[in-house]
Amino acid sequence: MPQKMEHSILATVDKIFDDASSLCHLEDGLKERIKACNLTLTIRFGVRLRGKVISFNGWRSVHSEHQHPAKGGIRYAPNVDQDEVEGLAALMTYKCALMGIPFSGSKGALQIDRTEWEPHELERITRRFTQELAKRNLIGPSQNVPAPDMGTSETEMAWIADEYQRLNRLDINAAACVTGKPLTHGGIEGRVEATGRGTQYAVQAFFRSWQDRGPLGLEGPLKGKSVIIQGLGNVGYHAAKFLSEEDGCIITGVIERDGSLYCAEGLDIEKLYQHMKKNGGVKDFPGTTFNADGAKLLEAPCDILIPAALENVITSANAADIQAKLIVEAANGPISHEGNEILRARGIPILPDIYVNSGGVTVSYFEWIKNLGHMQLGLLDHQRQENQNRRIAEMLESMTGAKIPQDQWDSFVRGSDEIDLVRSGLGEMMRKAFERMLAIYQTRDGVPDLRTAAYILAIETVAKSYQVSGI
Repeated sequence: MPQKMEHSILATVDKIFDDASSLCHLEDGLKERIKACNLTLTIRFGVRLRGKVISFNGWRSVHSEHQHPAKGGIRYAPNVDQDEVEGLAALMTYKCALMGIPFSGSKGALQIDRTEWEPHELERITRRFTQELAKRNLIGPSQNVPAPDMGTSETEMAWIADEYQRLNRLDINAAACVTGKPLTHGGIEGRVEATGRGTQYAVQAFFRSWQDRGPLGLEGPLKGKSVIIQGLGNVGYHAAKFLSEEDGCIITGVIERDGSLYCAEGLDIEKLYQHMKKNGGVKDFPGTTFNADGAKLLEAPCDILIPAALENVITSANAADIQAKLIVEAANGPISHEGNEILRARGIPILPDIYVNSGGVTVSYFEWIKNLGHMQLGLLDHQRQENQNRRIAEMLESMTGAKIPQDQWDSFVRGSDEIDLVRSGLGEMMRKAFERMLAIYQTRDGVPDLRTAAYILAIETVAKSYQVSGI
């Protein structure tokens, strides 16, 4: 689907860093210290499968160590390389700094086509990879904490956690060695939906805080705005579902591997998602217009365009033809540096990836805290809160003489569960990060867009950490 690879993600991130750091009042040596990747380890290992030893290549990069532990997902993909891993590790540093999360950035990858292997074989490969990471202190609750990424899920995280715990039987905090685990293995409610939920909150923050939307053609509330989603995987599906069901947006288009669908009246995202799971693509979904050249839908008119899957889908080749009024980067690096320059010149605002898709690492942070605390979030306060709300409801009934309808009673009285606390915490962090980012954009001289503002905020946060530590 990408039209051409103008830059690797590492080159793109470094270009943005250079642009943003030139607006920061920092000495050059400190800038280089922040920009450089501290460590990249290439890991080659063998696994006996199908009657022979098969070799695999993997990487783990630690971009920064201004905070501990380092945090970042593990990607399984056949074409992943070291540049990609280092670029994603850098993005993790800046995401965490932007969101105010006390992690530094890391990333891992295994060069593998998972479709070539049975589940039990993938488990053996994953466990061996975990052993290799553990040998080198590149996994551990206080050192380096992986999470799911492209090509991995909570299943692989459960295997990693189990293998690490097997190797570290006396570590009481071993479950915190990885996040994105199933609930049965110390995971947290809301982690699967986290990046899509964060995307929703990012869009809400824009409509709440960007006051002068009239010139953009985005006046009025979020309800009724048309949205095109590129990629209906975990992130795109949840973002589309929440924006349509909770905010009243109209999802007019979806782009997937086999092509795109368009329906001006709006797509039923849940039905489409089930159709995709059953048929392996979006083709033949009733009541829609299908185009095998899915990338063309990126150029269709809409209020909000959300690239939520691949890198470099908007480049110098198509940026001039984009008709969206707002672009929300739910994927990592979906707009090339050249594409970004064209869109900026055209006045199309972009919510940058290091902000929009930070919901995953934010909720991973909550899971890590939960694992270290050895207790479900909100457990101690749930019953007290419920009793307090019940007394308030009873007082209202007594004072007014009116009976509160049962559905309203139940909704009001119910104490906060873990999922409520996760969503509340994520929403608050997304709101505050947007306000900090917007303040820099609006008040700092020479800041051309929100992406640069986000990087300035992240760079200066990391710089302060290094300066306080004596560097």
